[in-house]
Amino acid sequence: MSVPFIQQYRLGRYVISQKLRGRRRYPLVLMLEPLFQCNLACAGCGKIDYPEEILDRRLSVEECFSAVDECGAPIVSIAGGEPLIHRDMPQIAAGLVRREKFIYLCTNGLLLKTHIKDYTPSPFLNISIHLDGCRERHDALACRQGVYDSAVEAIKLAHARGFRVTVNCTLYDGMTAAEAAELFDCVMGMGVEGITVSPGYSYAHALQKDMFLKRTHSKQLFRDIFKLGRGRKWRFNQSSLFLDFLAGNQTYQCTPWGTPTRNVFGWQKPCYLLVDEGYAPSYKALMEETDWESYGTGRNPKCANCMLHSGFEATAVNDALAHPLKALYVYLRGPGTDGPMAPDLIMSGAEPASDSEADMVKETYPTGKV
Repeated sequence: MSVPFIQQYRLGRYVISQKLRGRRRYPLVLMLEPLFQCNLACAGCGKIDYPEEILDRRLSVEECFSAVDECGAPIVSIAGGEPLIHRDMPQIAAGLVRREKFIYLCTNGLLLKTHIKDYTPSPFLNISIHLDGCRERHDALACRQGVYDSAVEAIKLAHARGFRVTVNCTLYDGMTAAEAAELFDCVMGMGVEGITVSPGYSYAHALQKDMFLKRTHSKQLFRDIFKLGRGRKWRFNQSSLFLDFLAGNQTYQCTPWGTPTRNVFGWQKPCYLLVDEGYAPSYKALMEETDWESYGTGRNPKCANCMLHSGFEATAVNDALAHPLKALYVYLRGPGTDGPMAPDLIMSGAEPASDSEADMVKETYPTGKV
């Protein structure tokens, strides 16, 4: 794991304080989406498939600060859309640094060369650049040639300017273990702090629906990747137990309240991946009004193949606190790559959740796409 000690310490102190207060549900990472507009139309993302009226929306600086303060999570992941399109993003980032939040500013890298002068390196600011494969695969997923080269240029530029830099990598169907290993070797050679990796989730509005990994396939792929990674000194910006979960060695239920989402519609129920479940007007309402027990593996068919860090990293963190010796063993050994896989949670007749957000958008913008 490559997370800096100060971030590990602050996060650990925060989690322990929540436990001492007897809080069962608390946030670790705020997913802040101040806009949906993007300069790419990636195959695995449908955020730009909204009407222009919605793509033109922005969360204001004050709304972003209010969401961060209301939620209280120690980590803020700023996504979108493409955050660097937001003209007030430097002001937002600077304000969160002053609050000593650990910020992951997620970007495809296309605009970083133009805007990097507007940001100041800080232990609290991480430039997280999307890179979902080597050149041919990444450009195909981004649906534009040259995006891989721009991302690599952005990584090298940010690193040279003294920023913390990570790579955010989503694996889709067709990716091989050897190809993933080549990518990880490449980005380690660029000096990045670490890699955040997850299998792609079958996003409801994604432009292509046949590109997502099924659960069993995901586990075997990660086992094969980690087997190739023995001795290669890859650094991951994730907990060892989450990586072990990806390799099929842990039976986890997701904890979506660990990564709440605030976007241009409000506070999204239950997580940023399920886009059709409605919105709450405040963080307090999100926590109190969401039927959390209706979501998760074995509870809702929409969640059946999800293994993303946004749902399961908080689960792994809680497991590490409850079983520190197990966490230490996995940290020292690395993810298991052989033997029987841990059983999955079985669907027990849960009803699919409603499509209220989709209905809301259709009623408000009947001529727009959803």
